[in-house]
Amino acid sequence: MDIIVCVKQVNDPEAPPSSFKIDSATGKVIPPPGMPPVISTFDEYAVEAALRIKEKEGGKITVLSMGMNLLRDVVKKPLSMGADELILLEDPAFADGDSWSTAYTLAMAIRKIGKFDLILCGRQAADWDSGQVGSGIAEILGLPCVTIARKIEILNGKARIERVISDGFEVIEMELPGVATLSNEHPAPRYPSVKGIMMAKRKEPLVWKPADIGVEPSRIGMAGRRCRLVKLYQPVREAKCEIVKGDTPEEAAGKLADRLREAKVI
Repeated sequence: MDIIVCVKQVNDPEAPPSSFKIDSATGKVIPPPGMPPVISTFDEYAVEAALRIKEKEGGKITVLSMGMNLLRDVVKKPLSMGADELILLEDPAFADGDSWSTAYTLAMAIRKIGKFDLILCGRQAADWDSGQVGSGIAEILGLPCVTIARKIEILNGKARIERVISDGFEVIEMELPGVATLSNEHPAPRYPSVKGIMMAKRKEPLVWKPADIGVEPSRIGMAGRRCRLVKLYQPVREAKCEIVKGDTPEEAAGKLADRLREAKVI
């Protein structure tokens, strides 16, 4: 099995909310100071799913990541977990895209890779939470796609996928090659071993530019956006507390009920 896993470097979602700032002029998030970025949470589940398939079926795992100022210690984490190869799409032209231009760029890189049986992505990125890139890749490449997977097995040359739904899960059989997006209902990602970390340090990623994957400049990054960001802001949270008292619990309960009716809560 030749598997391609798409991963994204994001600001650490576990950083304190107070550390996030918005540049209103550019509509961008200012990275929290002193908090290094991480691999997007759901993407790590995609890496784990690929590793489990490789352990049973054999094959190769190629990790694909796109962005600017990609920290090698961060994007090499899938290698330290057990992936075989890392390809970075790193160029200013790739920056500030939306879901569509990102999916197009990754799809063109996957076409250049050429040989694959399965493409895995996280169900959504931990920063924008759009959940569209995996499906977009499948659409552009003309491949079947199953989203929100919690388990993937390869049986008789097909992918047997358990897909999360509101009241449980459904089992879907997908022809290969195909695309699946992984959710956190999948078993948790493994910790990199010391041996894996040392091996990853010695591996150098391939770095591809727009010309390397034959993309049209008007369809990537900011130039290829099909969505317009109108406003990005931090919501203001306010809370008010009113103490309802009474001489007895019954009296306090009655007054509370009256206040809730006045507020049209009940």
